[in-house]
Amino acid sequence: MTEDGRTVFEETAQAFTHLHQMEAEIDRLNRELETRTDYESDSYMELIEKVSALSEKFYAIDTTNYEEDVEKALLGLGFTREDFARQTSDFSGGWRMRIELAKLLLQKPDVLLLDEPTNHLDIESIQWLEDFLINNGKAVIVISHDRKFVDNITTRTIEVTMGRIYDYKVNYSKYLELRKERREQQQKAYDEQQKFIAETREFIERFKGTYSKTLQVQSRVKMLEKLELLEVDEENTLALRLKLPPSPRSGNYPVTMEGVGKTYGDHVVFKNANLTIERGDKVAFVGKNGEGKSTLVKCIMQEIEHEGTLTIGHNVQIGYFAQNQASLLDENLTVFQTIDDVAKGEIRNKIRDLLGAFMFGGPEESMKKVKVLSGGERTRLAMIKLLLEPVNLLILDEPTNHLDMKTKDILKQALMDFDGTLIVVSHDRDFLDGLVTKVYEFGNKRVTEHLSGIYEFLEKKRMDSLRELER
Repeated sequence: MTEDGRTVFEETAQAFTHLHQMEAEIDRLNRELETRTDYESDSYMELIEKVSALSEKFYAIDTTNYEEDVEKALLGLGFTREDFARQTSDFSGGWRMRIELAKLLLQKPDVLLLDEPTNHLDIESIQWLEDFLINNGKAVIVISHDRKFVDNITTRTIEVTMGRIYDYKVNYSKYLELRKERREQQQKAYDEQQKFIAETREFIERFKGTYSKTLQVQSRVKMLEKLELLEVDEENTLALRLKLPPSPRSGNYPVTMEGVGKTYGDHVVFKNANLTIERGDKVAFVGKNGEGKSTLVKCIMQEIEHEGTLTIGHNVQIGYFAQNQASLLDENLTVFQTIDDVAKGEIRNKIRDLLGAFMFGGPEESMKKVKVLSGGERTRLAMIKLLLEPVNLLILDEPTNHLDMKTKDILKQALMDFDGTLIVVSHDRDFLDGLVTKVYEFGNKRVTEHLSGIYEFLEKKRMDSLRELER
């Protein structure tokens, strides 16, 4: 793991430690050769062979640009040149994870195993990582709930379900189509078998006392005993449609800002932000980590002081989700009680389905006390609790980090149907696609408004970057 006591650049360059060790060993062997005079001995010849083999291996590896490679990896993963000389101890866990990822990529292993690599990355870094993995030509095995990322980099999908493994030689979107066909075929075969079993049992019941049919009855009893029962893979929980409570009507402009900024001492996070969020708007806050997305959310929540004027509109009732919401849950309640306390109306009949959709399926899961839940489980529970409370301005900070793909789809659909105003801080492009129609970009100490969906924004940004390079 990332060690303290080094700069970011020095720690990332540890990826090449084995090369430095090899170089030092070659130098040591050469010095030994210079001091020895037993030129005819076997051990002297062995030494020559060893140094030439090691030199051949060392010079076959292109180390001429290793500093440039370190630089590219760090810039690609969101660090700035000013960060290179900073101590690793200055950085949070998420940024230290990026240093580890950079080291891993720079080692160029034959097989890369990546478990949720996009969780601590922003949109630009995810796109850089995609390009790196696609162009690197090595084998990559990835576990991820980021559908767009998985779709872009994979050519094979392995599904683990109900104790079975299915292997598809296609990307994720194509796999979903093939899985749907597989389930339909399974269902058809299962229905036919159930019909056959029912008919056979009916025959056995009707003729079991009839002497002339004894052999046929016995034969069918044996047939049923030997029959291998077919199963259908678990049903997709997308049948659940989560409906948020109707939102109380707010004023026309839930949030307006004029000249809003935030500084800590000499450090300017952002300045002169001017934005108007209208009732019913669904907007995304995007940009590199550390550029002020969560800081502005805290300003809206009146958790921190700021410069400029920030006005919350008439009758605005805010529902706020951040990773630390999980710590506010009552530890002595069970999962079921936590949701049962806030659920109102028709959703009360579907609490178990709702818990199942957010990965609390089964009686044992729902009867667990909050105090024994993991961080990810608490985060999911806090999310459900928030969604059941009637509010008209929902602010969600990285809501998809601990959700699987099915759950993300349920949440996205619920937010699309939500009749209030939504601000979402997220790096999940697939989640934002079709959900938001306005993007606020945080970067270079500014907040810039883009009246478009996420992909139009990213395309425009890519074009701007290319023009910048051409200049």
